[in-house]
Amino acid sequence: MERANGSTSSGFLLLGFSDRPQLETPLFVVILMGYVLSCLGNGTIILLSLRDPRLHTPMYCFLSNLSFMDLCLTTCTVPQTLANLKGRDKTITSGGCVTQLLMALGLGGVECVLLSVMAYDRYAAVCRPLHYLVIMHPQLCLHLVDHFFCEVPVMLKLACADTSIIEAEVFADLSVLMRSQ
Repeated sequence: MERANGSTSSGFLLLGFSDRPQLETPLFVVILMGYVLSCLGNGTIILLSLRDPRLHTPMYCFLSNLSFMDLCLTTCTVPQTLANLKGRDKTITSGGCVTQLLMALGLGGVECVLLSVMAYDRYAAVCRPLHYLVIMHPQLCLHLVDHFFCEVPVMLKLACADTSIIEAEVFADLSVLMRSQ
């Protein structure tokens, strides 16, 4: 007679420092302080970039977007870490785990693309200083900032091959993700 799997867990148990619980409180304090400082620093960069008209240049536009991305990335991971360090419940649902993973990977990828755009901006400023304002005009900056959020669709448009299979895979992945939540 075969036995069926009887587990009905819909999440994961995050062990963390279960064998050294005395480390959880100091680590909680250090991570919380780092998170608060990160939020304050990135928020200050964003506010200063918006408030000071002298900082309305492509470099500061990209820098404030990078600060926003950093805020989003830390906010998608640190609160769960803090909750697991201080709280009694050390579990995360499957949907929460998948969402956190996809958010962290997606935002990390977006930061990499934004850093590449910032490198191009600095290249244009250093190597083509007389043409910089023509190359990095405000419409291009806005276009670059808008289009790093949707990497896959933009890249698919640039492909010289049939992308219908890849589009179907992305659609299926998103469907599974939405159904799991």
